[in-house]
Amino acid sequence: MNGHVFVVGADLTRLSCDDVLVPTDRSLRVARSWRPLLPDELITDRQDDGDCVGLSWSGRERVLEVPGDGPRRTWLVDTVDDGGHGLSWLLDGAREALAAVARREVTGPVHGRARRLVGLPALGTGWGGAAGQRGALLQQLLPVLREAAEEHGFDIALVLRGPSDLAAAQRVRRGQDGGWELPDHLRQLAEQLGERARRGQLALFVGAGVSAAAGLPTWERLVDELATRSGLDDALREGLSGLPPQDSAALLARELGSDQLEAFVAERFGPGSYALAHALLADLPVQEFVTTNYDPLVELAASDIGRQVRVLPYEEAEPGRPWLLKLHGDAAHPESVVLTREEYLQFGSTGAALAGVLHSLLLTRHVLFVGTSMLDDDLIRIAHQVRTALQTQGSGTARRTGTVLALREDPARARLWERDVETVAMSPADGSPAEAARRLEVLLDLIGCLSTPPTGYLLDPAYRGMLNDEERALAGALRTVAEALPPEASSTAALEVADLLRRLGHGSSAADGEEPPRELVRGPRDDRPREQRPG
Repeated sequence: MNGHVFVVGADLTRLSCDDVLVPTDRSLRVARSWRPLLPDELITDRQDDGDCVGLSWSGRERVLEVPGDGPRRTWLVDTVDDGGHGLSWLLDGAREALAAVARREVTGPVHGRARRLVGLPALGTGWGGAAGQRGALLQQLLPVLREAAEEHGFDIALVLRGPSDLAAAQRVRRGQDGGWELPDHLRQLAEQLGERARRGQLALFVGAGVSAAAGLPTWERLVDELATRSGLDDALREGLSGLPPQDSAALLARELGSDQLEAFVAERFGPGSYALAHALLADLPVQEFVTTNYDPLVELAASDIGRQVRVLPYEEAEPGRPWLLKLHGDAAHPESVVLTREEYLQFGSTGAALAGVLHSLLLTRHVLFVGTSMLDDDLIRIAHQVRTALQTQGSGTARRTGTVLALREDPARARLWERDVETVAMSPADGSPAEAARRLEVLLDLIGCLSTPPTGYLLDPAYRGMLNDEERALAGALRTVAEALPPEASSTAALEVADLLRRLGHGSSAADGEEPPRELVRGPRDDRPREQRPG
């Protein structure tokens, strides 16, 4: 069974993976940003330009497995081409590393995923053997990764940080056919949703199923974990299964007390590693997000690619910035969490302003629901209110306002919601939930590829080789405009032009493993040759 190659903007130190490839050189020095992936006891020398790892090469091999007993394994890969061998040498290193990963036996992928996930940066494009040749490397690396995924059967995530890197990689995939193994109806759906996202017509609703892929509990597991912490006797604990989830939570909240419950929520749903789906969703050119989840994983994934998401209602929305509405509260504000039956009932009256935001999105956008069973009482009430508002006078009909991506077919539930949303299942009713979740990731990967603006690397010098004659002429003219902008420009017109240039890749390229790009980069870019270092 073939694996799939995902292209995603994320931070590899926070993306939930089974294996991660980290660039290094013959002295085993790594950029400091990779430190979270390395045990402290292995760091032998700390320098401003990187840290040395206390391992050693045996011969001319280029891959070293970092010792560890956790679920995620780190591999060091020599990417600094001191001998001037060129891109073929880097590609051979990627093949060698992925073959080494395949030889490691794994009892089961992390968090119940259907396949192992191997994450890697665009090896050598930081300060390594492919510095200044990013376009050529991507064009040759992606086929190598697809061959490895086909041979070894695991999934691979090519993780990029700069928006120009991501735009260039998606253009390469569109030209090479990225190998999305999806039925025709899902490909057509991806094209429709990608077009909506490009036009600013798509909004996202993120449910608990997305965070379950990062190891966070679903409702059933949450009740079980609360019961364990509360110390209920066996008889009462067994009786919880006969209660609706909100009533089970109400009983457990009473047993624990508000202080213990809030401490549990803050700890269990606090910052941590995010799932591939979080990163794929955060990459989409969408400005409005809504979630019933308490965790911060969507906004963490977005911030790792330079998107500073405003979290409502705790922060003020700002023009031009994406925002995320926490409909049922936020772990950073545990007193706000909606968990028990009483809190759900209170939300029906006091949460009208928050519900109104989702009302507005359903009326003005196409809402894509991901990771939700559509059984939440508040969702049902909001959908009913929107349906009533949309009723065509005298005809009794209304338009669909969104699409639900369900894991498995459920004809009754799809029929229940058919007046409001279209439900699209990833697998038959008897299909594997893990395989269905993986197909959902592949679908999101295709939507991301089709919705990524094709001009995001136009002004990035690292991708000049990918431009045709017309694009090169246009890029030259726009660089002249960029040079004409004063460094301290503050007028409305100058800021608008600077923002356009940024979206076209001016000053936005960031080497993998370094700091993510800023939202606004207007300073001059240094294109001088740089000495090689791991990256």
